[in-house]
Amino acid sequence: MEQTAAKKADKVIITVLGKDTVGIIAKVCTYLSEKNINVLDISQTIVQGYFNMMMIVDMNEAEVSFSKCSQELDGIGEQIGVNIKCQKEEIFEKMHRI
Repeated sequence: MEQTAAKKADKVIITVLGKDTVGIIAKVCTYLSEKNINVLDISQTIVQGYFNMMMIVDMNEAEVSFSKCSQELDGIGEQIGVNIKCQKEEIFEKMHRI
């Protein structure tokens, strides 16, 4: 049971929002791969030229802390003109309960 709780604590929700441009997914996924962060699930849509992506990733084997990952992805987002946010899954679930 403890192992399941630890696994859940390592899951992070990443959202990417902004005007659609070439390479958004590539830049985000390249960063995650370089930091040994595993993509568990990904969904993306483009609506009237606006890009929206949500990813669930596993940071269990990550080479960076959650805080550092969040800061670096925020910086990548600024470079490519999108907004990238990270939330731990447990916080995300608590915030979105009815």
